[in-house]
Amino acid sequence: MNDSNAFPDDFLWGAATASFQIEGATTADGRGRSIWDTFAEIPGKILGGDTGDPADDHYHRYPSDIALMRDLNLGAYRFSVAWPRVFPEGRGKVNQAGLDFYDRLVDTLLEAGIQPWATLYHWDLPQALEDAGGWPARDTAHHFAEYARTVGEALGDRVTHWMTVNEPWCSAFLGHLEGVHAPGRRDAGDTLAATHHLLLGHGLAAQALRSTGGPTRVGLAHNQAVIRPHGPSAEDVRAARRADGVRNRLFTDPVLKGRYPADVVRDLSEVSDFSFVRDGDLETMSTPLDFLGVNFYSPEFVAASADGLDPARVSGAGDVWLGAGPEEVHVSQGLPVTHMGWEVDPTGLYDVLLRLAGDSGGIDLYVTENGCAFEDTVTADGRVHDHDRRDYYEAHLRAAREAVDAGVPLRGYFAWSLLDNFEWAWGYSRRFGLVHVDYATQERVVKDSGLWYAELARTGRFP
Repeated sequence: MNDSNAFPDDFLWGAATASFQIEGATTADGRGRSIWDTFAEIPGKILGGDTGDPADDHYHRYPSDIALMRDLNLGAYRFSVAWPRVFPEGRGKVNQAGLDFYDRLVDTLLEAGIQPWATLYHWDLPQALEDAGGWPARDTAHHFAEYARTVGEALGDRVTHWMTVNEPWCSAFLGHLEGVHAPGRRDAGDTLAATHHLLLGHGLAAQALRSTGGPTRVGLAHNQAVIRPHGPSAEDVRAARRADGVRNRLFTDPVLKGRYPADVVRDLSEVSDFSFVRDGDLETMSTPLDFLGVNFYSPEFVAASADGLDPARVSGAGDVWLGAGPEEVHVSQGLPVTHMGWEVDPTGLYDVLLRLAGDSGGIDLYVTENGCAFEDTVTADGRVHDHDRRDYYEAHLRAAREAVDAGVPLRGYFAWSLLDNFEWAWGYSRRFGLVHVDYATQERVVKDSGLWYAELARTGRFP
């Protein structure tokens, strides 16, 4: 392509959400409890004591939210199915009322001319399965496959694009090592067992979806990190290699190459002997993908230690990397940051796309999450003038456009997020939406970034 301001004519423009973050109605129509319902009730776990109710009340307001999507010129909407709405106990009897909600959602999207893209697991594991062992238990992967088959049979005649698991690193590491996400565990062995069974569940679910006979394209959404050494020293380069192994290759190599990376297994030898791997697991985990979802927010820089560094620019990383040395640290580069404290550097998205295009063998890529939180206010004119967010989107989309020119098979982009929502441990204190939500009144206001994105989606050209 020669026109650097334009995307391919068939480029797909969308926005993304997740069930627990927007639906609310956590006790409606037979929905069971999820690990996030339980986690949010633990004092001090969620900023401000917030919970998943009412969130954006999307469970009741989805028709008007879909009308907003149409106004934003979205060609696709990425949503997630709440496992405890379909199986309140995680297995056994189907809750038809819960399944019917997604049936109505899909039909309404199609009536509006919007492609439904479904994610089966965006972190809301049924609490009953957590009580039975959760993701560290092998049975959970098999229950996930049965859930996938059930949802595929119900929706697969109309939903053609499926993501099995969203960001398995977050589920495994933030939920089982750091304890800052549900279920709040802090156990290295659990972390690696959960990693394995999340990826096994992905493979089993992909096979289950395809067995339903619909026009199914299956992928997963991986939050690939750009791990860069802070400096050129051999120690910093080694630290970045170790961090990249645990943060990225531990998750991509089994799916894309059918193996765990040997250096990562060595790095983790004092933590686990990987005895949870059984014959046939890696073949299942590497079930061929139709596409790969790429979630990206910010690059990360790693140093071997904090020695000689400005303390204000250093944060600990040992627990997060698990296989890294205890002295290894994150280092800020002094770049502008979002309200999450994440540095803004769109070159990271370009690097991620080029790397995954090579690692995945040329399958279609989609940016399935990219966005930013800023402190938004509705001004006297009734609008949200979020120029920082608009600039973030433009810079990252220009990086994506450069990746297309470099030969990356990037087929679409989903902004995170459609709506301000429940931002996990941050509660309602962080706003990522293209659309502002007043949580007291549930009033929606399209932000300036949303108007900008709508024009880009309409024309395929930078406004």
